[in-house]
Amino acid sequence: MINEIFSLEKRTLTKVEKHFDLVVIGGGMAGVCCAITAARQGIKVALIQDRPVLGGNASSEVRLWVLGATSHMGNNNRWSREGGVIDEILVENTFRNKEGNPVLFDMVLVDKVLAEKNIELFLNTIVFDIEKSDEKTIALVKAFNPQNQTEYTFKAELFADCSGDGIVSYLSGASYRIGAEDKEEHLELFAPDKDEYGELLGHSIFFYMKDTGKPVSYVAPEFALKDIESTIPKVMKPEYFSTGHHGCKYWWLEYGGRIDTIHDTETIKYELWKVVYGIWDYIKNSGKYPEAANYTLEWVGVIPGKRESRRFKGHYMLTQQDVIEQRNHYDSVAYGGWSIDLHPADGVYSAKNGCNQWHSKGVYPISYRSYVSYDIDNLFIGGRLMSASHVAFGSSRVMCTSAHGGQAIGMAAALCIKENKNPADYIDATSIKDLQRALIATGQYIPQLKLNDFGGLASKAKFEVSSELALAELKENGNYFKLNFPVAMLLPLNGSVPKMKLKVKSSEATILEVQIRSNHKPYNFTPDAKLFINNYSLVKGEQIVVIEFNEMNVEKGYYFICFMKNSAVEIAESDQLVTGVMSVFNYQNPAVSNYGKQTPPEDIGVDTFELWCPIRRPKGKNLAMSFNPALEAFSSSNLRTEIFRPVVESNAWVADLNDPNPTISLNWEKMQWIEEIKLFFDTDADHAMENVQMGHHDSAMPFCVKEYSIEDEYGNILYETSTNHQTINTLYFNEKIKTRSLTLRFKHPSELVPIAVFGIIVN
Repeated sequence: MINEIFSLEKRTLTKVEKHFDLVVIGGGMAGVCCAITAARQGIKVALIQDRPVLGGNASSEVRLWVLGATSHMGNNNRWSREGGVIDEILVENTFRNKEGNPVLFDMVLVDKVLAEKNIELFLNTIVFDIEKSDEKTIALVKAFNPQNQTEYTFKAELFADCSGDGIVSYLSGASYRIGAEDKEEHLELFAPDKDEYGELLGHSIFFYMKDTGKPVSYVAPEFALKDIESTIPKVMKPEYFSTGHHGCKYWWLEYGGRIDTIHDTETIKYELWKVVYGIWDYIKNSGKYPEAANYTLEWVGVIPGKRESRRFKGHYMLTQQDVIEQRNHYDSVAYGGWSIDLHPADGVYSAKNGCNQWHSKGVYPISYRSYVSYDIDNLFIGGRLMSASHVAFGSSRVMCTSAHGGQAIGMAAALCIKENKNPADYIDATSIKDLQRALIATGQYIPQLKLNDFGGLASKAKFEVSSELALAELKENGNYFKLNFPVAMLLPLNGSVPKMKLKVKSSEATILEVQIRSNHKPYNFTPDAKLFINNYSLVKGEQIVVIEFNEMNVEKGYYFICFMKNSAVEIAESDQLVTGVMSVFNYQNPAVSNYGKQTPPEDIGVDTFELWCPIRRPKGKNLAMSFNPALEAFSSSNLRTEIFRPVVESNAWVADLNDPNPTISLNWEKMQWIEEIKLFFDTDADHAMENVQMGHHDSAMPFCVKEYSIEDEYGNILYETSTNHQTINTLYFNEKIKTRSLTLRFKHPSELVPIAVFGIIVN
């Protein structure tokens, strides 16, 4: 029992002082991936989150899906899902939670963080002050946890501000911006009209509903918005409003772009509650939606999802031209690929489109300098705080892009601690290579970057494989795709275009137009270069069509074999899946402003081009085709590259599907001491793994190797598994393995999918 008598003095809170190498402020996707990346490099990390759960806008408190360059698979960014820790998290969530339960995603994040012995997690902990050791160095941050009534002091060498609004950067005095630049400042033609369109994106609150199976009545609170049809124009537009929509589909329930998106957040929240409960009242009680009679309002967000507030000054500012032109940087460490996505500042009350989304022709690199504070020597700026103009921020703000940058920060912090350097020291053109190399070894893809001598001891080994796929045929499954819109097979070619055969059915005598297209930029997947066109006469009924382009010589790269729209024609489909080969369709996906072709106004600095995109499994089959000569793009030499996804070429060793025992052997002339092996598998980087609401056909990606073993030169099994579903398998040995060879034995993922490996690192 505690029985404390009246005190004449003011009582004080419990105070705790903590010391770390890196303090990460903000537990959204950027902060989580930053903390995990740094901790895995062996430094001590504090992860401070002011909410009871991790994830920020992705948490069960907000329930926005995690997205980035894949953009719902509605753009031309093929195989573009961000790599590293964010990939690991999304792959794990899809495996455990393919239905998209937001509560389960909370636990995936907590599970990942708690698994790291070098991270100490502080939830419900609110940073309110900082102290400096000198004008340009943060010494500590102070925070308060109202749950345990404890005041914390966090001291560290380095700080990463991933807090969304930038509390630490702001308190430290770092330079920042809020709002839109003028067109003239960076010559950004898409810069908005500040009076008409506004300067800021607002906040959103979502809601979930469910069918109870019996009638449910609803009485709206007094504060709920009335006269919905006259105050919210979009409820009259079916592309925005439907009783079949909830959650992220109502992203356009947005408010706050005309006021202070930091200090007026509570005001914004109450306004959004008025909107949500008013819209539900409209659905339930207007009499216009009888199909909602059995629906109940299951959940409404209690905090708004924030889009935009402060952006802090780094050593480089990302601009519209960086995004659209895909400008390369010597110090690229991450990338983006979401459209430039700006919203009218009036949000839900605007009669304008809820957003203006303009895609680039591919992913764009992001400079390390954009993540390093210009003013504070030991501060990184992550997530939506990064140094970007308002227009570029329209793309870079999304969570997978933020997470990818967070990983770069985490790795940079670890290198700084180990090498006793400041963040800006890695801006150096030589030092940045160390950071880039370390990131790629953890699965981070950096566009347009080429490194030499990658793979550790594996680079010195002689590789022997049991087989290499020569793709001669994708076998038909008995079904057909009707050419109501164009379809293409995206194939890795080198030297020539093979003769192709396919089975078609036609309802009448007609002409089938076949085009070969490529990309003006070799690392892109926008078919903006028409190389050749052939027309083939079809008769009514079923027939074999032989596609020949004998005079075509092609350089190494990806090419689109396009079958143009003809509703009289159907093409045989295949159930086979092969790493680095896929079908894409020139169809419309309005959810990401994809109308088959992007046609922007002439004066906004954005390109016009067609969009050829996949259709999610189980639809979007490959076309059944044979190739003569067979496609030889899957050799063991691909295991020596540092690119662990298809770009320009497949970058994968793929075994022949008829090989009963696919095997890779690594042989060295001298004895090697091995303590770590990393394997990079195919978890379909083209699949957008939205963490909530969408749901997914597969829990484990069908391309991914599930079962394999590793042996030393004596046949001793060093490791084996039959349950893998992850992209990267990192195997540590407590005692170094002494051997002159390693043998990796695999089983094909299925009878329809050959085993594929993107890379091997041995240390």
